Amino acid sequence: MAQTKPKPSRKSRSNLAKAKDAGKASSALPSSLNSEDLIDIFTRMVLARTTDERIWALNRQGKVPIAASSQGHEAAQLGSLLAAEKDGDCFLFPYYRDLALKMSAGLTPTEVMLSFMGKAGEPYSAARQFPLQGADLPNKIIQISNVVSAGLTQATGYALGCKMLGEGTVCLVYFGDGGSSQGETHEAMNFASIHDVPIIFICENNRYAISVPQAQQMAIDDISSRSAAYGFPGFVVDGMDLIQCYEATHEAINHARTQGPVLLEMRVERFMPHTTDDDDRRYRPANEVEEARKLDPIITLANVLIEQGALDQEQVDGIKAQAQQAINEATDAAEAAELPDVLTINDNVYAT
Repeated sequence: MAQTKPKPSRKSRSNLAKAKDAGKASSALPSSLNSEDLIDIFTRMVLARTTDERIWALNRQGKVPIAASSQGHEAAQLGSLLAAEKDGDCFLFPYYRDLALKMSAGLTPTEVMLSFMGKAGEPYSAARQFPLQGADLPNKIIQISNVVSAGLTQATGYALGCKMLGEGTVCLVYFGDGGSSQGETHEAMNFASIHDVPIIFICENNRYAISVPQAQQMAIDDISSRSAAYGFPGFVVDGMDLIQCYEATHEAINHARTQGPVLLEMRVERFMPHTTDDDDRRYRPANEVEEARKLDPIITLANVLIEQGALDQEQVDGIKAQAQQAINEATDAAEAAELPDVLTINDNVYAT
């Protein structure tokens, strides 16, 4: 059977190609960033990490039923968020491992703790769903559920609606390496490409779909290479480097708004088990996490700020102490909060 020669992509790669090499010299800031930006995002990153650690401790005390940690993913989440904030017209569709993203986008520590404890005042679903699952429209976030990759088709539809309305909004939708094998991922990327939808698919690739390493998930090295089949660009990004994640997303936003979809494969490390119910010692090599922690984005970003003279070690320690105080106060507030009134269980469910 004769082989059909593939048609050249109708999508221009524009200047997004340079995103592949962006941020290698992480201490050199792009022109659109300054030290104050990095101090702010570092402060948010520390608060998210401190909150994540507290949630796991509360789970072990029986006060939080389940959690999926973002530890190790923070640079990918906050680097992309920083680019979205700088742009000013982006909408976020996170997935279940995006605690750092959701917190840094506007949720307070108290709101997060209310959600994980299922208390009244929970901001996403009034404590009717899993923690932080639902909609947070004031902070431009929708996360319908923890169904793997369901957000990709929803985000594609939202982005198409924005385009049809003549808005300039770009959607950023997040998923994991395991989610990249779901049928909804194919449907979303194929549809988005056909209709030039202004969307960025951000794969936070930590190499484990729960307990299955990437080599047993797929027969390719780069998830980003799948974008070629849909006719739009895809790139590998060092997801442990906040500046590289920022630059790649910044370029991707410009491309998505003017030309259509982009796939960014942000390679990260998962420091914790899949969820609080998992024991990753059963399937991860000994010392793997210990080695991965040498790339901890909190440590590396702190080093960059110290090298630049933007902070000293005493100030870094002060930021960590402030985060600890904030989460202590949030924990106390959430523990003291009431459970939702059972009479409200049907609110916003049935029409009256």
